[in-house]
Amino acid sequence: MRGANGVVGILRMSVLARILFTRHSCSKLFVAGLSWDTNEPVLKEAFGKHGEIIEVKVICDHVSGKSRGYGFVKFTSESEATTALKEMDGQVLDGRQIRLQFAHKE
Repeated sequence: MRGANGVVGILRMSVLARILFTRHSCSKLFVAGLSWDTNEPVLKEAFGKHGEIIEVKVICDHVSGKSRGYGFVKFTSESEATTALKEMDGQVLDGRQIRLQFAHKE
């Protein structure tokens, strides 16, 4: 692709770089792909090595009380959340491969 001044300009960004570039500051991660047996202490332990955690929430079915397969982890800083996202996305937790992304602003 050539710009108006004749200079070749190709901007290549990784998926993570695009997410970081286009979103607002966020220290909360959305965690998908959780095992039905994964609870909040398990999630906190798994993510705790990446920074100080403010809140962990596994979303559960209100009738059965079982996990719905996703949750949230909130860190004290954006840099800790970014590190956790890089290190934990695609990892196996309780026998399931988890997927991470930054949570939307509340």
